[in-house]
Amino acid sequence: MTVVIIGTSLGASSTSPALLLVAAYLYLAIISVALTVIDMSTHRLPNRIVLPAYGVFGAAFVAVCVMGEPWQSALRAGACGALYFAFLCALRALSARGMGGGDVKLAGALGMALGWMGWGAFALGVVSAFVLGGLAATILLALRRGSGRTRIPFGPYLLAGAWIGIHVAVR
Repeated sequence: MTVVIIGTSLGASSTSPALLLVAAYLYLAIISVALTVIDMSTHRLPNRIVLPAYGVFGAAFVAVCVMGEPWQSALRAGACGALYFAFLCALRALSARGMGGGDVKLAGALGMALGWMGWGAFALGVVSAFVLGGLAATILLALRRGSGRTRIPFGPYLLAGAWIGIHVAVR
């Protein structure tokens, strides 16, 4: 009997790897809610919530690979985390007012979570975040609730985009 959990095909005797992956993504679900509420109200993504996600995903992915999952999945997760981090870091360098440091750090962790799912999930998650953020900005401008200088917390859109990528990968 084979069960597909979080994009990983695991045999019935492989419940430990499946549980580790479920725990890692459950952790992401919990911090997603907290980070969305915090960013919407304070325009901050606290390091004490964001940074542990690197360890949670890194440890879970390495442990699952030690238990038999392909190492290429963990390598892809690390590469996607680095790519997303570097991409947002470059955007921040172009305009520090446009992208916060918390967004950059969160992107690295989300890149890892998306990367485990695959390159398609990663691409969809990144694109979805920017489409959602752009749509929100456009609506604010159209309703005259904001201008080109209005600060919009981007963390919730990074998180929503990631969950879109994860959801599509799981289906």
